[in-house]
Amino acid sequence: MDNLVEALEAIPTSHRTVPGACDEWSVKDLLAHLDGWHRMLLRRHTAGRGGGRSELPAPGYTWAQTPDLNHALWEQHRHDGWDEISARFGSSAADVRSAIESYSDEELFAKKQFAWTGSTSVWSYAVSATSSHHAWASKLVRAFAKSIG
Repeated sequence: MDNLVEALEAIPTSHRTVPGACDEWSVKDLLAHLDGWHRMLLRRHTAGRGGGRSELPAPGYTWAQTPDLNHALWEQHRHDGWDEISARFGSSAADVRSAIESYSDEELFAKKQFAWTGSTSVWSYAVSATSSHHAWASKLVRAFAKSIG
């Protein structure tokens, strides 16, 4: 996450809401996207710890509809301000870290350990919603920084 934070800090405040970091998305929109995926993981975690299961990747969406889900996240938060998005992202990142730390190694890495993870592991979902997503966003933010000079 340090690479992502470093990349974000390199973007001038005046450019954080300018489209183009990822097609029509701004850097702020990328951060809102990451926060949205953090929160989906947290909902799964909470439901799973209670013995339940939540719809994957989110209620009303299948994995094949991920682009539609991502667009819905963008629509939901595109008018939110940088400070609000940044604060939510920081909060959800801390909450995800705490959630991950609440699992034993066996619970974290074993496949089919919980109903909510299906045939995969908690770790697989955590990596997808955090480090892999953060690395993707970091590359986009760095490319955007170069494009704006």
